[in-house]
Formats: sequence, C-alpha cells, structure tokens
Amino acid sequence: MRPVLRWRGRWVKMATAERALATQAMRAAAALGSDSGAFVGTALSEQLPARTRDDPFESRLGLSSIELRRVLEESVFPCGGRVSMERHRARGKLPVRERINRLIDSSSPFLELSQLAGYRLYDGIDLPAGGVITGIGRVSGRLAMIIANDATSKGGTYFPITIKKHLRAQQVAHACKLPCIYLVDSGGAYLPLQADVFPDRDHFGRIFFNQARMSAQGLAQISVVMGSCTAGGAYVPAMSDEAIIVRGTGSIFLGGPPLVKAATGEVVSSEELGGAEVHCSKSGVADHFAESDAHALALARRALARHCANRPDLDVDGANVDAPLFGPHELEQILPDNPREQYDVREVLARVLDGSMFHEFKKLFAPTLVTGFGRIFAQDVGIVANNGVLFGEAARKGAHFIQLCDRRDIPLLFLHDITGFMVGKKYEHAGIASDGAKMVNAVACSTVPKISLIVRGSFGAGNYAMCGRSFDPTFLFSWPSARISVMSGENAARVLTTVQRDAKVQRGETWSAEEEQKHEEQVRERFDREGCPYYASARLWDDGVILPSMTRNVLGT
Repeated sequence: MRPVLRWRGRWVKMATAERALATQAMRAAAALGSDSGAFVGTALSEQLPARTRDDPFESRLGLSSIELRRVLEESVFPCGGRVSMERHRARGKLPVRERINRLIDSSSPFLELSQLAGYRLYDGIDLPAGGVITGIGRVSGRLAMIIANDATSKGGTYFPITIKKHLRAQQVAHACKLPCIYLVDSGGAYLPLQADVFPDRDHFGRIFFNQARMSAQGLAQISVVMGSCTAGGAYVPAMSDEAIIVRGTGSIFLGGPPLVKAATGEVVSSEELGGAEVHCSKSGVADHFAESDAHALALARRALARHCANRPDLDVDGANVDAPLFGPHELEQILPDNPREQYDVREVLARVLDGSMFHEFKKLFAPTLVTGFGRIFAQDVGIVANNGVLFGEAARKGAHFIQLCDRRDIPLLFLHDITGFMVGKKYEHAGIASDGAKMVNAVACSTVPKISLIVRGSFGAGNYAMCGRSFDPTFLFSWPSARISVMSGENAARVLTTVQRDAKVQRGETWSAEEEQKHEEQVRERFDREGCPYYASARLWDDGVILPSMTRNVLGT
C-alpha cells in the first residue's frame, strides 16, 4: 500500500487492568497545564463493562462462526473432491493449496480472498472457491498477489464467477502495488457459458488488459504453467515478464490437439504441440524449464526476488507491536443475540487495535458514529464505526473525519452496523439528505486506502456512507453475522405487503389475513436469504467472510 504519515499523540488504554495507570497519567498530564502540549485522553475502558474471559462459546455469533467453519471444510477446502484429487496427484501435480504453501515463505501467513466464491451459485454444479484460489502472501520477502487455478474443479475452466474473482484479485494487486504470480492450470473458458465469459468488457479478455497495464507500471507479472494453458489463456504466460513451464504437465497453445485436427487434419500430442521443450527451445514463449511443480515454484520465488530486489516491503517487527489487551476470541461474545439490541462498538476496537489503544475524535458530539485514530500492527489507521443509527450530525462528523484522514494520508477502516439514516418528518425537514450526501461525497472523494468490515447490518444508504462495495474500498470483509440489503427482511416484508394490500384495495379485490401473512413471510424469507453473507460472498460482493477471531490478523496483512 502507499506510504502513510505517522499519527503522533498519546494513546489511552482501554484495558481494565490499566485504569489506575491511565488515570494517573491523565492527572499528571493535566497538571502540566495547557501550555505544555501534552495530550489528555479519555480512558475508554471505564465505559466498557467487565467481561469474563472464559464465557461459554454460546452466542449467536459464535454459532455462526462454527457454521462458517463447517461450510469451508465441507464445500471449499476439498476442492474438486477425492477422485479428482487422486487423478491430479497421479499426474505428478501438486494440489493448488499445496502449490501456494510451497510458493510462499516458510511459516508466513496467506490471506485467501473470496473463499466462498461460487458457493451454491450454479444449479447442479459445485465450484469450490469459484475454481481459482486468490490471495496475498509473502514470496522471497515480498508481498505478492497469487492467482492459482484449481484443475480439480471443472478442469480449472473459467466460469463467470471465476473471471470475476480473477479480475478482483488483479484490481487489489493494482491498488496495493503488488506483483502478481499466476499458477496456471486451466482448460480456458467454460464453453457452455461462453456468452457470459467472453465478449463483454469485464470478461476473459480483461485479464490480459490488466496484465499489460500492471507490467508497464513495473508490477512484476510472473506465470508458472503447471498444466493446461489453452486458447486465450495462452496469453497469460505470453504477456508475463517471466514464464516458467513444467516438463510433461505444462502446455501452452492457442488451439489444442482436437482443434488442430479438426482445422488441418494434423494429429499431434499436447507435448509436441505446446510442451515445455517446444516453448523453451523453439517458440521462446516460456523463459524457464522446470522438471516438476516443486522446481517451478522455486524458480518463481527466484524470479520475484530478482524483480523486486530494489523494492523491499516496509516490514514491521512483530516483537515491537503491542497486542490487544483482550483476547481475539472474545469478539465472538460481543454481539447481542437480538439483532435489535445495541452494543458498544468500542468493545470491538479494544480487541483489534494495538495495545487496545484508541484516540477518539469528537467523542461528545454525535455519539452514534465513533471516529478516531488507532494502530493495527504499527500502521496508523482512522476508524469510522457505527454505534447506532446515522443522524444528520453524525454524517457531518463522519465527513469531517474522513476528509481529515485523507489530508493526512491516513488509511481508513469502516466498521458497518447500520440500519440506515434516521427517518421521519423532523429529520427530513432538518436536511438529513443533505447531511448524508456530505458523508457519501467524502467517502467517494477520499484517495487513501479504505477497508470495510461488515460486523452486523449494512442496509440502504447507510451502506454507501460507510464505504460499501459500490464505493470501491480496497478490501471489504464480512463477519458471519453480516446482513447486506436495501433494508432488513422484516422492514421489506412490511413495506411490500402494505404496497400489495393498497393495490388490491384500489382494484376492489380482497386479501385474507392468511394470504397477507403468507406474502409477508415469503418476502421476509427472500430478503433474509439474499442478505446472508454467504449469498453475498458467493457473488463476490465482498472479499470474504472471516471469523471474528481472525479480524486483527486479516486487517493487518
């Protein structure tokens, strides 16, 4: 990411154990007088109720996290299934996630994006992770975007969601100035859906457009051909800065053996047509000859090290970063089981920020929007967090803070839990639409990196003001408790039922109480289903559903 300015000031700890120390520090600072330049903060821990660290893991959010783990283990991690995996290994090929593990630095984390892409999206077709694994990992000491086809899932072919996920990964790489490594093992476009993958602006061809643009900007593009690389997909290695191909399994050709035979009558094998020896010794399409998957991945690590030798990452010494004073698993217990019940969003911040320290901005003004400064793994960040419904003054406060962070070049973190802006005659007359527009405008015009985390609800225009997907956040993640929709299922059921009832009255028709109740239940069920985070993530409306306990690690990657 772009470098940011360090925000300087004194930080006030939220931890209960630090209350006395914080109070002493404040009194000492106050005693210095207003001319000393000392910063006097507020001990937010005194406002947070004490929590038992061994509370039972029985909250609704806790159960949702268990369900997320089950979905990932049953529908995502098995890839194309046992039979496909055995066939894949029999060809001497490593599974896609094992390839990634060997590519990234030993013991370093891998932030996988959009794991639920394609989940229950196509009738009768299982497409785990959308057929391609994407994410950020450290390779030869350098953060890189990794895009890896899963050949055990429909031969690694590109469905519409596969293309969308591939393009999203390239978009993130471009925004964060990351080099790209492509682990290619794909049969090309999924032909039964060719009209949905080929002709439009953001279809298959956009992949190569993005490659060319990023390469021209100095973002290394490295391809490792570990299986099929067919038709238009052949341009992935051809347009890379360096291309590696595996002997015996890797192949690159615009037209495969069946097409060659149909067009010319020539009978040729895949290896003869576009194998490693052909492209390393004759065509020059590939730059490096690899004997195996493991050898190819080692070559890719060296290639990236050469490309980025003079561009080291700004690394943070984890030993010098203060961990939160509250355990990450406590995040499972913070949200009330009743979605209408409010909680203090500072409880979340206390378990995410370095040292559980937070400097609040305009604390006494418009308390339904919490704004302030914190650090995550030593990175300064400005925080915009919902703590209730958005009123006009909260929107103005948010706009002011967002513009302040933009001027100071401080990245922004948005924590969504918003039903929308306050409604009613009083608020409309006071100009809440105009106030809301100020915050929406500030979000749209800010140029710093922005990360959105949907904690619970993100409804209506509140989603826009909090940097929803349409406002192009650098990343957008969801908790299992997230709900994303124009409005809640309950409100939608009431509104649409009222509209339907009024229409029937105008037509002189009757509507029994049973029919009305059935209609209301159907609307509620549809909105609840379509607002579910799994439904959204399957369509790439976010960058992944994450476990609450992993929030700090994901945000700090």
